[in-house]
Amino acid sequence: MTQHTDQPDDRISEPLASASAEIDTKPKVSVVIPAMNEMRTIDKIVHEARSVHPLTEVIVIDNGSQDGTAMIAAQAGARVIRYAAALGHDVGRSIGAREARGDIILFTDGDIVIGANNLIPFVEAVDRGVDVALNMYEGKLRSSEITTVALCKKVLNAMLQRSDLGGSSLTTIPHAMSRRALNIIGLESLAVPPKAQAIAITKGLLVQPVHFVDVGAVNPKRRKKPDPLVPLITGDHLEAIHWLLSQEGPRANFSDLGRKRERVVD
Repeated sequence: MTQHTDQPDDRISEPLASASAEIDTKPKVSVVIPAMNEMRTIDKIVHEARSVHPLTEVIVIDNGSQDGTAMIAAQAGARVIRYAAALGHDVGRSIGAREARGDIILFTDGDIVIGANNLIPFVEAVDRGVDVALNMYEGKLRSSEITTVALCKKVLNAMLQRSDLGGSSLTTIPHAMSRRALNIIGLESLAVPPKAQAIAITKGLLVQPVHFVDVGAVNPKRRKKPDPLVPLITGDHLEAIHWLLSQEGPRANFSDLGRKRERVVD
């Protein structure tokens, strides 16, 4: 049986059994799944991911798990890359993308089971020419107020002159991108999803919301209050804005409408 684990210096090195032979031909699609202690869901997630295209490789980045996540993922047919310690938020996606061989890279998470029928539209969109295919989900929007995360997404898209995207964001799974998009964005920037989105749009890549998956409804986890991810995601958006201003100037190419500022100091 072919072994599906990689063993760099800082990865766990024990062999894992695999339930399927490795794809001999180059895959069309690579599905990247960061996971940490997801033994309850990872088998179903890998199964759905393997069904998105006949030539699909599934890469699970086992992010410091202490349960049977890695073994279950390998037995389900995934290639598993194991790290003994947690990598930090979104780093696993960059590592998985680095290892991916497909022309289309699809990203999802190890804690939410999403059926293949809701993953395939992202693959199909990239296959027909979209560079970055986003989930149409914009977060839990309330009539009386907008959440901090939803506001961050909308503000960044507006600054990128893509208000049409609403709150669609690379912060939200699932999403997919072309090999060309991955090369332009770069692996390091991919670990900060809003920055990756800013780079993609600024560099002229075709970024589109293509399909709605209500991940808020299917996410089984109830986060602590206050949610520790809110300041992280806010900081990610600030980093993206900083990058945008460094590239496009202090007004990010928005017009000053002929304002004669120099007259103030005359």
